[in-house]
Amino acid sequence: MTANEQLITQFYTAFQQKDFKTMQNSYADNAIFNDAVFSNLNATEVRAMWQMLISRGADMKLSFGDVKQSGDQVTAYWEAHYTFTATGKKVVNKINAQFQINNGKIVKHTDNFDFYKWAKQAFGFGGFILGWTNAFKGKVRQTAKKKLDDYLQKTNLQ
Repeated sequence: MTANEQLITQFYTAFQQKDFKTMQNSYADNAIFNDAVFSNLNATEVRAMWQMLISRGADMKLSFGDVKQSGDQVTAYWEAHYTFTATGKKVVNKINAQFQINNGKIVKHTDNFDFYKWAKQAFGFGGFILGWTNAFKGKVRQTAKKKLDDYLQKTNLQ
């Protein structure tokens, strides 16, 4: 296993153990994070995002595997099982992650998942009807960003 693969394995092991500090320490100060809900988060924001998600995800279970390095990229597959707090609905999110690592720290992290599948689980009938639309996706992103900004202010992580 390469050093970069070890870093990502340590990252997801920390996630399983709800150890957000180890996750936060895995990111470089110039890191960027993207997924279908959170876009272009800087290092401060992504660190806060993991802390917020872990602190609110009381029943979250995580599995991961297939950590592989190819060139300067590391990829991994992970699944999160949790209750979406806004609706109380159960979610199983299947995610393919890509990482760029520099000097032992994550500088770019992109999580790819099927937003529509996620929305149907997280929002039920509303997600089924509207989850495929850009307007719905935009509203979910806007709400998530506001929650993250509020969390940053509340916890003084800025």
